[in-house]
Amino acid sequence: MRSTGRSNRPRRFLALLALPLALAVSAPSLASPTNDAAVAPDRSSTGEQNGVGLMRIVVADKSGIDRLHQLGVDLAEYVKPVDNGIEVHAILSPEESRALRDKGFDVRDAISDQSDYAQNMAERSAAIRAATAATATTDTLTVLRAEWFTSLDNQLFLNIEVKSSAGTDSTTVLTASWDSGPGTEIGSGGTATMSRFTDAGQYMYHRFSNPVPVTAAPARATITSNKGGSATVDVAKWLGSPRKDPGKHPYVSDFVDHYMDPTEVTARFTGLAAEFPKLTELIDLPYKTNGYRRNAQAQFGTAAASTLYVTSTAYGSEGGNDITMALVDPGTANAPLTVSVSGKAVTVRLATDGSGAITSTAAQVVAAVNGNADAAKLLTASTYRGNAGAGVMAAAPVTQLTDNLKAPASVSREPFQMKVLRIGKHRDGSKVGVFLYCQEHAREWVTPLVCVESAERLLRNYAKDPDTRKIVDDLDIFILPVVNPDGAHYSMYDYNMQRRNLTNYCPESNADPARRNAWGVDINRNFSVGSVFDGYVGASATNCVSDTFAGPSELSEPEARNEVWLVDTFPNIKLSMNTHSYGGYFMWPPGAYKAEGREVLPRVDQGTEAYFWTSSDYILSRVQEYRGTAIWPGRTGPVTDVLYSAAGNSADEHWYNRGIIGWDFEVGADIYNPATGRFTAVGFQPPFAEGHEEAMEFANGNIAILEVARAYATDKTQPRTSLQVVKREQGATAFTFSTSEPANLYYTLDGSRPTYGSAKLALAGMREGVQNITVNSDTTVNWFSIDIAGNVESNYKPDGEGTNYSRQRVRVQ
Repeated sequence: MRSTGRSNRPRRFLALLALPLALAVSAPSLASPTNDAAVAPDRSSTGEQNGVGLMRIVVADKSGIDRLHQLGVDLAEYVKPVDNGIEVHAILSPEESRALRDKGFDVRDAISDQSDYAQNMAERSAAIRAATAATATTDTLTVLRAEWFTSLDNQLFLNIEVKSSAGTDSTTVLTASWDSGPGTEIGSGGTATMSRFTDAGQYMYHRFSNPVPVTAAPARATITSNKGGSATVDVAKWLGSPRKDPGKHPYVSDFVDHYMDPTEVTARFTGLAAEFPKLTELIDLPYKTNGYRRNAQAQFGTAAASTLYVTSTAYGSEGGNDITMALVDPGTANAPLTVSVSGKAVTVRLATDGSGAITSTAAQVVAAVNGNADAAKLLTASTYRGNAGAGVMAAAPVTQLTDNLKAPASVSREPFQMKVLRIGKHRDGSKVGVFLYCQEHAREWVTPLVCVESAERLLRNYAKDPDTRKIVDDLDIFILPVVNPDGAHYSMYDYNMQRRNLTNYCPESNADPARRNAWGVDINRNFSVGSVFDGYVGASATNCVSDTFAGPSELSEPEARNEVWLVDTFPNIKLSMNTHSYGGYFMWPPGAYKAEGREVLPRVDQGTEAYFWTSSDYILSRVQEYRGTAIWPGRTGPVTDVLYSAAGNSADEHWYNRGIIGWDFEVGADIYNPATGRFTAVGFQPPFAEGHEEAMEFANGNIAILEVARAYATDKTQPRTSLQVVKREQGATAFTFSTSEPANLYYTLDGSRPTYGSAKLALAGMREGVQNITVNSDTTVNWFSIDIAGNVESNYKPDGEGTNYSRQRVRVQ
């Protein structure tokens, strides 16, 4: 265990905070909802993986990602803008890579390979867009963000995001220049061309493909457009400074030393509950999973027309693995096709013609096996992937069926009992609840370590660290370390890139043994808000071998129903954190949109959005404290703004249905190499030395979220507001409001008393802050504000008769 110290709990803003929220995408597909032919999966069932690798793909914009979704491509939860488009990562076999290239996709080199067959591709040179001559119309530039920050090894970086009024024109080019500190000239720090960011065919804004390394912290930056626009802004510091004073109380951490499977994690939580009975209880969730189990199978033949496979009626662990089948050449002429059963041995004697040659086709053997009552009790037979099976079968020796599962006997083959560790001194529902949950996606091995480390820190520091004691005394904490235990076992022991659970909804045409790595439901696409069943994109409703297969219906899976049961059973849960990997993101709702017109789920109101951003500064500063990792500003924000559409995800489920403020971590930020000037992705399962560091820093983030939650729970401070005039011109005045903390504001312009039914201060646009309000004559503005904890400014009663709201006269020239 590592002993450290802590002090300086949340800064003052946290006492005022007011609260009212893999994602990967798909697997191989057989049938596509578009005219594109699907990318057929070729995933080995032998454990050799047939060269499957984590590959880079560059698409022009988000429509390319949508097309990959539709094709059923197994995408990682990773999106990075590059100079000529967007980089995504996909799990592909060599056959799948070739199929995508044939469709015109720019499939690049491997981040990690699963066999020697996959080779690294040389990176293509970035195409530099030729700047066109400026048009006669000057565009208006709105600077959304301009920040510098440090990450690892104290390397300085610059991030700028700018929206051009001419951005819908693809020839619009923005260039940023910055100084090298206060009092220096613009341009002395450097100059760079910005990339145009589009999503679902719509222009969003311009930004750097990656944060730009700088040698000195800039104070000012100027952005110019080839259309004539220009804007100069101050450059702020992103994230607060790490705390310098370790404090006088010892604080222990570092409780994980290897990647853990769900059986180990559950045993660890069971042990913690037994060791700390006064602070914990272990909750058995009501819906058991399918379990780490599969039906046993065997395949006969090579060519598709003369291939069949059989599947046991019982799971392999329940007797299916004891079944054998043989295809026998009778060695005589004019023999009939017969099936016989002795115990669990099925023998098929193939038919022959007058010369003694075998005549039985795959389809005929399938019909004979399925038509034999004794054989049908043991297994079912199918032709290969819907083939008519007209090819003649060959004799085959006695073959034992197998479920192909490789985990040791310590991993149960029974339905899995998911457990939640509840931590708190007062576990009676009287305290604000926080739900921390990990590993919805099986291959994300670091994520359960984050949950384990968080639980260990809370319990083992309670006795000596007063700040930990405050958290545990004042909150009701629910930690679910593994949402997808069956898939996680499979990922660790059978196929490391498994994303989904093990429930197979595929028909016979997709259920042969070679498809075994392409079955299951994406738990984080199985929820009921913004789902594919409602028309949102980022999941598949029909393609059972898509890695974003949403299941047969919303909440069809016990894993998803367990989450919903927990938050419904304990309505005191007000905040949550869903931990995924990789890429280094910090996100919140909305998380899905419809492709037509990019119709996004309703955005949170401006007070809640401000709360998300203010809290993120504190939470991400705590992440950075551990080893200096900075989550980029461009990877912070609503899911639909910084990643892609993830139809039917759990954060949207909990926010829109229950008002639970929830965040999403994507642990595993890109690592910058100053020698090469490049960022390197870490992948789902980095060497444990790196995985350990990710677990430690994001456990810091979880503790910070609990500190934010405690600030919310104990917040009794009323917000304060002021009206600010931002622009005056002949016949019109524009104004807005500032608040002392994140809060919603209601106002009237007709002299009436403001209530909750009055106009509500809104956001100006995506990542643009609050709106400006324009009046054309002298106007009395009446208003009040309320923070998300429910504190109303000046103790005003909006539904009463009082007049202690704020008021100000706005003059117009």
